[in-house]
Amino acid sequence: MLSYAPVAPLSLHSIAKSGTVSLVRHCSTLTAASNSNRRFPLRSVLEARASTLPTQSPAPHARSAIHRSLPGFINGSGSRFAAVSSHEKLEDEFELHKELFDELGIKKENSGVCNGEWGGSGPVIYSMNPSTGKILASITTASKADVDSAIDAARKAQHLWRSVPTPVRGHIVREIGEALREKKLALAKLISLEVGKILAEAEGEVQEFIDMTDIALGLSRSMPGQVLPSERSKHLILEQWHPLGCVGVITAFNFPHAVYGWNSSLAFVCGNSVVWKPALSTSLVALATTKIVHSVLERNNYPTSLAALLCGAGEVGEAVSKDRRVDLVSFTGSTAIGRKVGVWAQERFGRVLLELGGNNACIVMDDANIELAVRGILFSAVGTSGQRCTTTRRLFVQQGVYDIFMEHLTHAYKQVRIGNPLDKGTIYGPLHNHSAVSRFQKTMEEIKRAGGAILHGGKVVDGPGLFVQPTIVRMDPTAEIVQRETFAPILYAAKFKDLSEAIQLNNAVPQGLSSSIFTSDVRALFEFIGPNGSDCGIVNVNVPTSGAEVGAAFGGEKETGGGREAGSDAWKQYCRRSTTTINFGDDLPLAQGIAFHHSPPTSAFDAASASGEVDKLGYAVGGGGEDVVKGGITKAASGGVGGSAGTV
Repeated sequence: MLSYAPVAPLSLHSIAKSGTVSLVRHCSTLTAASNSNRRFPLRSVLEARASTLPTQSPAPHARSAIHRSLPGFINGSGSRFAAVSSHEKLEDEFELHKELFDELGIKKENSGVCNGEWGGSGPVIYSMNPSTGKILASITTASKADVDSAIDAARKAQHLWRSVPTPVRGHIVREIGEALREKKLALAKLISLEVGKILAEAEGEVQEFIDMTDIALGLSRSMPGQVLPSERSKHLILEQWHPLGCVGVITAFNFPHAVYGWNSSLAFVCGNSVVWKPALSTSLVALATTKIVHSVLERNNYPTSLAALLCGAGEVGEAVSKDRRVDLVSFTGSTAIGRKVGVWAQERFGRVLLELGGNNACIVMDDANIELAVRGILFSAVGTSGQRCTTTRRLFVQQGVYDIFMEHLTHAYKQVRIGNPLDKGTIYGPLHNHSAVSRFQKTMEEIKRAGGAILHGGKVVDGPGLFVQPTIVRMDPTAEIVQRETFAPILYAAKFKDLSEAIQLNNAVPQGLSSSIFTSDVRALFEFIGPNGSDCGIVNVNVPTSGAEVGAAFGGEKETGGGREAGSDAWKQYCRRSTTTINFGDDLPLAQGIAFHHSPPTSAFDAASASGEVDKLGYAVGGGGEDVVKGGITKAASGGVGGSAGTV
């Protein structure tokens, strides 16, 4: 039986004809209250807002706040906002969580921009609790001028930071990890409130950041370079890794804390500054996280602009992506927006790190441990209410165990407790925003039209809040709808005959993030993880598609973007590589057997040429008159790579 914690409703309203507007979630366009009833982008509202603003400051719940969003740009979060009329009094629950907010430095009204100083001159937006539909707090977002000043301040701070010894930078990152440990539970509660994920998962997210600071600390004492052999006598070749510069980090709503941790921990220890553009709908998590990072920087007398913050809508993310002062843009979000970010960065020859969509599959073989597979797939399909990039969205079960496996899995789904993510025992919270609920409903309608069979769920939970039932659908795995990533808790199930067919189905989608196989057959295991197996960046065995550890590189192939974050050698993306050749001898031999003559005005050169020897300046003459000199370049007629010893 599904258990459900009652919460208060949240309604969306169209913009009023008169008065100011304020934000709730989640549309990119507004419906004009006009005779034509045509739709227009929010940018159009901005142009007219001067005539609608009141002459006096409105009450906090009626403050003017227009979400300035580029049409279609989802700021890496998937969340969108809608305007509601100013006379609507929206309930808030700030006082209910005041003790938590005080601990994290969050006020009822907050500045969402920091370039060394807190401020912001953009629109005011409201953070909402998706479990209750009530306001948590307001945030003043970034304007175009704020973007410019934050990037400029971050660049200047990096010029100081890059000269700090790497082990010292590692010590600072270690202190950030310690500060996060002290606030772990408080941060986790805030993530649950603003995102909607259950507390256990939220604590795990904070732990990811902490673990990344440990990785960065180790890297600070062991960051490798290379010493390579030279073909030239008394020469040495070095490869070094230097700070890249300014790193722009654009994060999504579903992991608002951890993804920043993946990027910032490595960026900081590698000697870079960071400009963070969080998902607009998780601005409070970004504020609290940034304040903790700043506390460490201030205690050690480093500029807080090393960790600049720009809360704002899609146009802020676009500005960061296009700015030539940002050396690397790390973007987590949809494939559609990732394509744009990639082009914007590449047009200016900036670097880009993309972690985009996933349409992840689990394969269950006849010989699999059924209980293990059910537990794993339940977590990876239902965890974070199906809103992880690594969520299992496709399930392929070998025909011999299909019926019994689906019976067990459906039974497990029936035990899922839905409710307030802060409550003990809840393992499934709300969707993050109204657009996610709408997407879920539209997808279910499309499934029915395509002939899919709903084995469990499929409905919005009656009552307030943004809750939907976790859903299992029997579906043709080649159906067009299955090829798309629907960011909702919908699991498509199908049977297969043999491993070859299962691998083909796994690889058939455009995305390539995570994959998994449950099997006891060593041959199947190695086939799946080998060159003819899964084409994803993450290939698991008897482990579900989600729940990756930070020690390994995280990312995927194809439309997932190809980027790698977190562990392994992902740190290299935050550095520039320098190749250095050192000559510690007195001669000047050239590579590839080339000798360049400038005819030194000495008789010694003529004598050496006649004898076939090499003169003291290192010029190669081959001997016996066999060299052919043209245009001052001498190539030996014989003698290996470059003729005689002095020609290399």
